[in-house]
Amino acid sequence: MLMIRRDLVDAMVGHARRDHPDEACGVVAGPVGSDRPERLIEMANAERSPTFYRFDATEQLRVWRAMDAADEEPAVIYHSHTATEAYPSRTDISYASQPDAHYVLVSTRDPDSHELRSYRIIDGEVTEEPVEVVESYMFSHNGADDVPDAP
Repeated sequence: MLMIRRDLVDAMVGHARRDHPDEACGVVAGPVGSDRPERLIEMANAERSPTFYRFDATEQLRVWRAMDAADEEPAVIYHSHTATEAYPSRTDISYASQPDAHYVLVSTRDPDSHELRSYRIIDGEVTEEPVEVVESYMFSHNGADDVPDAP
């Protein structure tokens, strides 16, 4: 299951709407091993396409190095679909290389609403997972503990 703060969902949807009709893409970084998305990083779609996205290699290297330096990893890798449902395409599946990441798709095909879904993609196998949107991780109860968010 993906548990994610509402402000991060709103930011992903906002990015997708701004870049429409092209696909938007980015990462939400989180502390290594935490499975907790914390910091949204909007990235440029190097393809500038309504049907395909690709991270710019130079930007991706810079972002991944910055995450490494901050003891972060990509908790979420997201992109938008502008004319289809929020389901990974064959290309999306073939590019999925982070087995621990949640792959989030935002569909902006309807101008009045959005569809947001999350998947795990491991070795070409796609598994949809529930998404729980919370106001704060501090007040969400996942059964693990009741410890407040780290500063």
